[in-house]
Amino acid sequence: MIYETFSAEDTFKLGKELGKNACPGSVYALIGDLGVGKTVFTQGVAEGLEIKEHINSPTFTIVQVYEEGRLPFYHFDVYRIGDPEEMEEIGYEDYFYGEGVCFVEWANLIEELMPEHTVTITIEKNPEKGFDYRRITIE
Repeated sequence: MIYETFSAEDTFKLGKELGKNACPGSVYALIGDLGVGKTVFTQGVAEGLEIKEHINSPTFTIVQVYEEGRLPFYHFDVYRIGDPEEMEEIGYEDYFYGEGVCFVEWANLIEELMPEHTVTITIEKNPEKGFDYRRITIE
């Protein structure tokens, strides 16, 4: 599915709809350049999961765990992972194969570790269509 959004609010709302429909054990690979809106989209997902806590990108902690929503939410940012083996140190399998919802920013850096059932979400800009335009592909 391909979606087009024209504001951060639209991107947030699309994420929120995905969060409302997320099922236990869902894993999402979130792909996109710096500043493309991955965190805004993820904040929408968290709201759809009924999480009230503020969502930040876990760039330096690798994973943030939110358990007070409809389902546990595990938000990964693996941008700083130098070697996929570093994921074993944080017990990634417990999250990827658990009953929560996993969002993995920069998942292309650890694609060999991603479960077979992973849904890939790619967010892209197109300056010709406007500063806030985003093309969001979910497959």
